[in-house]
Amino acid sequence: MKAPERVETDRLVLRKPRLEDAEAIFARYASDPDVTRYLAWPRHEDVEQTRAFLRFSEAEWERWPAGPYLVEAKPDGRLLGSTGLAFETDHTASTGYVLAQDAWGRGLATEALLAIVALAPSLGIERLYAVCHTDHRPSARVLEKGGLTRETLLEGHFEFPNLAPGELCDVYRYVMEFE
Repeated sequence: MKAPERVETDRLVLRKPRLEDAEAIFARYASDPDVTRYLAWPRHEDVEQTRAFLRFSEAEWERWPAGPYLVEAKPDGRLLGSTGLAFETDHTASTGYVLAQDAWGRGLATEALLAIVALAPSLGIERLYAVCHTDHRPSARVLEKGGLTRETLLEGHFEFPNLAPGELCDVYRYVMEFE
């Protein structure tokens, strides 16, 4: 089953990215050093890196039931960030989120995560997980409010290229299992 290309919540629209979104993604969050600090992907230095992400996104949507979603504000459609699903198997996927600075602190990341959590079982996902740097408490709170449970500490497990390039950092893995 394929995920809908558009999902709505009370305040947000999650939609499949398009190539013409590149400039907005780059300007709103992908090039911001503060926004990208705790992310798994390197901050974008130019819009061509953002276009490469969009090509990757399209390939994920073709290969799997879903992929990345852009997060927009209702009703004006202003780009706020992104979220989505990264499938590892037909039944296991990870999720995450990134929001522009002016969208922080208003519960929007939690609202986007809850939409992804609600969508996951309809796509055959049995195990949804996310990782979070041990120092990134705001992200840990979003995961907890989204209903995920801290499963374990993974020591020296993950590189955050914008925080500690080349260094493997400790992360918490949060999970939700569906039956």
